[in-house]
Amino acid sequence: MAILPILQFPDPGLKEKSSPVTGVTTEVSAFIDDLLETMRASPGCIGIAAPQVGMLSRIIVVDVSGHRRGGQEENHGLLVLVNPEILARGGKQLVREGCMSVPGYTANVQRAQWILVDALDREGKQIILEAVGFESIAIQHEVDHLDGYLFLDRVSSIKTDIFRRKCYR
Repeated sequence: MAILPILQFPDPGLKEKSSPVTGVTTEVSAFIDDLLETMRASPGCIGIAAPQVGMLSRIIVVDVSGHRRGGQEENHGLLVLVNPEILARGGKQLVREGCMSVPGYTANVQRAQWILVDALDREGKQIILEAVGFESIAIQHEVDHLDGYLFLDRVSSIKTDIFRRKCYR
């Protein structure tokens, strides 16, 4: 396993659309291990998408269970989602988001309150799950990466909705 380097804005690879994974092979499984290790090595990280490490494949990993916001809500724990597709969404919430690919900034972003997702799990089996609250936000954020969007693309106003990340010592 390896900790992979994170692409950072304005790297053009972050704006590319990812291709579907044709099967969960040994190589794909090894890449998922690297993605998980990269996520876990990044303090405060709750999710990562393959394009963030330069792999244009539709794979995300999300785990909000250890985060102060996600640990308070119902969630699925560690999710490995291959070829995730959001089938339905409902409700609206304005949330502050940050991203490892855009260090130093956060922004107010409008997201759905709940989503229904169809994907393959790590073993290649189809799963359909409903996510709400913070977990829903994290999944939507990572799926955006698969489609070449950053959270900055979702802000209503550059002047009022983007903030420098605060550094606490």
